[in-house]
Amino acid sequence: MHTIQERLLKVIDDKNIGDLTLRQIGELITERLPQKVKHHLSQLERKGFIVIDKKNKKINRVSNKTKTGNIFISIPIVGTANCGPATVYADQNIEGYLKISKRLVPNKKSVFALRAEGNSLNKANIAGKNIESGDFVIVDSGNTLPHNNDYVVSVIDGMANIKKYRLDKDYSRIALLSESTQDYSPIFIHESDDFRISGKVVGVVKNMKE
Repeated sequence: MHTIQERLLKVIDDKNIGDLTLRQIGELITERLPQKVKHHLSQLERKGFIVIDKKNKKINRVSNKTKTGNIFISIPIVGTANCGPATVYADQNIEGYLKISKRLVPNKKSVFALRAEGNSLNKANIAGKNIESGDFVIVDSGNTLPHNNDYVVSVIDGMANIKKYRLDKDYSRIALLSESTQDYSPIFIHESDDFRISGKVVGVVKNMKE
């Protein structure tokens, strides 16, 4: 996140700046160019960190625990996970919020969203949806003890991936499987490896097609 945006969020956490001019807001964060202040406020609103109410002159902070009305919830987007080999570093820094109807995803405090990268799960079936590159994957971080054939987000050597989980007791290993139109080899993990389950995939929000 840009340093100006970080400073703006700190100020917004402490006071309402909706009735201030851009120049006055700039003075609070030591930024002398009003257009920069305007740009970064717009970026924060676009990412879902704040709600700008021009009519009532209010700028409110949005968090993952904040319900935006009776219809929507805001789910934190915490980065990207690979659907192929584990080549994307796990990143728990919140990049923004996914504003979505409660009817479309589980309404739980423990859920977060990841952007999928890769197509190794483009034949998966999660409530009738597959996972393609660019889709948002909804993950329940409270569910870290998966059953066979659950889809999970795992972290291997600090790198995140999304796969189908399979416990192979015969060989004392965990297999992370792909379901794809392409040929991807399984990832085999020993229980003592640097490996953890970050959560179970509980939903998919499909990316808009161009």
